[in-house]
Amino acid sequence: MKTNQIPPGSFGLPVLGETLSFVFDRDFAKKRYRQYGPIFKTHLLGRPTVVMVGPEALEFVLSSHIENFSWREGWPDNFKTLLGESLFLQDGEEHRRNRRLMMPALHGPALANYFSTMEDITRGYLQKWEKKQEFTWLQEFKQLTFDIASQLLLGTRPGPECVRLSQLFTTLTNGLFAINPLPLPFTTFGKAIAARNQILEHLTQVVRERQQNPTQDTISLLIKAKDEDGNSLSEKEIIAQAVLLLFAGHETTTSMLTWLCTELARHPEVLEKARVEQLQLASKGDLDLEQLGKMPYLEQVLWEVERLYQPVAGGFRGVIKDFGFNGYHVPTGWQLYYSIGVTHQIEEIYSEPELFDPDRFSPQRQEHKKYPFSLVGFGGGPRICIGIAFAKMEMKIVAAHLLRSYHWEILPNQSLEVVAIPTNRPKDGLQVRFQPR
Repeated sequence: MKTNQIPPGSFGLPVLGETLSFVFDRDFAKKRYRQYGPIFKTHLLGRPTVVMVGPEALEFVLSSHIENFSWREGWPDNFKTLLGESLFLQDGEEHRRNRRLMMPALHGPALANYFSTMEDITRGYLQKWEKKQEFTWLQEFKQLTFDIASQLLLGTRPGPECVRLSQLFTTLTNGLFAINPLPLPFTTFGKAIAARNQILEHLTQVVRERQQNPTQDTISLLIKAKDEDGNSLSEKEIIAQAVLLLFAGHETTTSMLTWLCTELARHPEVLEKARVEQLQLASKGDLDLEQLGKMPYLEQVLWEVERLYQPVAGGFRGVIKDFGFNGYHVPTGWQLYYSIGVTHQIEEIYSEPELFDPDRFSPQRQEHKKYPFSLVGFGGGPRICIGIAFAKMEMKIVAAHLLRSYHWEILPNQSLEVVAIPTNRPKDGLQVRFQPR
């Protein structure tokens, strides 16, 4: 390796670098990947940046050389301000300890206990949608997933307080990629900080109530959680983790459910196949935990949604230790961005990658098994999304009910163009006509 050869690419304009292209051009990374290959340089958000693409590159960053990178040093300052001292921005031993403390609240028996609440809330929304008949699904899914997240994570009952919290999170999310970093009351970032403060105030109140009277929600489980040395999370830590869980627990699921329903409506043959699988299960009894494990075709459809419409297009890291990759050298102090979106579109892995084709995940084809780290919509390696099981259970419950009992069609005169920031969604939010089958 030529020890000092930095990757090819361009730093762009002075000061601004290529930040505007990165934010506004959906094909920013794809164009450069075609030109330079799996590693190239750019200048984003005020820092020299290396972009890495492809399964080998992602395995390098997310698994085999994880010690060269820092989450905290990588994500833009807006994230640090708005998502605070949560798992998302923690590194090393601190991250491992807190992840171990949080895992039981989102897996195993705790997860099984969440099933009936998820299903009850979903049923309530299905009845509401039947009455409405026409609506914008993105907004409805946002409220549904937020109700599920706030009820299971915080023990908050659906109602005006839930609606207010959901709106505060929308304002917070809009601030994550705000270009103007001034925290003034009228800027997007300033409004996001004000929303964060109200969220923290609410969560502090909830945590203190749960400390007095624990219930079955995640917060109560986190209050009780102890590691092998008997240490537990402090009040401040629990509040920070709750912000993250609420944020991650509804934004990403909203995105995937919206695209799932879009693609099922666009592909009647896929919808029919998924429906047949559900009706066979329904003939044996009501939806339950056991049935959720017997939906291979629905899983293929969800994987294809994750591949084509990963809720977040990539991730940032700070380079805290020089490294070499593909014959190039990247120095300490640079920022790294790994692209999930472009990795999911590589033709050597996925045949005709722009097509929506759940059969690519069939037992016969298994395109994602050619290389590790080919499908990473929920991340990969030791830091894979902690809520992945929670999200998948929720999406399967919603999809199973929709497929068993309802029909929907996309209304004309709307744009379903992909908007990638802050999370992936169709431009006009998917307006549909909805009715029982």
